[in-house]
Amino acid sequence: MKSKLLLLVLFAAAIMTSCNTQKDIPYMIGANELPAEVLHSAAKASDPVVMPGDMLQINVISRNAEAVKPFNKSDYVSKLGGNTNLNNNNENSMYYYLVDANGNIEYPYLGTLHIGGMSKSAVENYIATQIYPRYLTERPGVEVRFQNFRVYILGEVNKPGEIKATNGRLNLLEAIAQAGDLTIHGRRDNVMIVRTNSDGSRSIQTVNMNDKNMILSPSFNLQQNDIIYVEPNSSRARQSWNVPPALSLGMSSVGTLISIATFIITLTK
Repeated sequence: MKSKLLLLVLFAAAIMTSCNTQKDIPYMIGANELPAEVLHSAAKASDPVVMPGDMLQINVISRNAEAVKPFNKSDYVSKLGGNTNLNNNNENSMYYYLVDANGNIEYPYLGTLHIGGMSKSAVENYIATQIYPRYLTERPGVEVRFQNFRVYILGEVNKPGEIKATNGRLNLLEAIAQAGDLTIHGRRDNVMIVRTNSDGSRSIQTVNMNDKNMILSPSFNLQQNDIIYVEPNSSRARQSWNVPPALSLGMSSVGTLISIATFIITLTK
């Protein structure tokens, strides 16, 4: 009788352990319970910040297309005899602005502009003020696009690697979705984000994907060049422990003998 009771206790413990493990798998547990006003006040996706090494496409727009031509690099380069075929990605780089190590770009007619550390909208406003009213009689529109907005994801995901965002915005869930989701062995409660700041410094943030409040976190919205690392859980760590073949065979044999002995004891009680 005692042996049967012991087996039942062990079985119940195994079930309870399995249930606890399953609770660690879903994302944003209870997110549907968040009040609407809380969701409304959540951190909105902010403009990406210009950093050294960024490749920017900058277009100046006006009702007078001829007047803004000198401030659009495609027109400027074409006057110098450059190739205007923008469908060729290898040629596109000559139409982009590379932000140097000091956060500067060289702009036609305007010269050196320091834009490092500025947000996308701040750069657009800054360039417009440099053109109007000095060169134009009406304020032009300016559109800035990041050509190299990308993040990197590695660890326990199905498709680790580089993820690009053509619209210059990406959040953590979108990045994980493009990486094929976390594997069953990835820790959802401690996803690490390594971020390079505009001044070159780095910061490390962690996000609990199980927590419903993760979508309210400023870390939810990614910045270019973020590195996302999903560490393995304890199950994966145990699997990675290499057991010598001889020891593994011995442990398997002992386990089999214990199982047979337990079964016999159960029958004889």
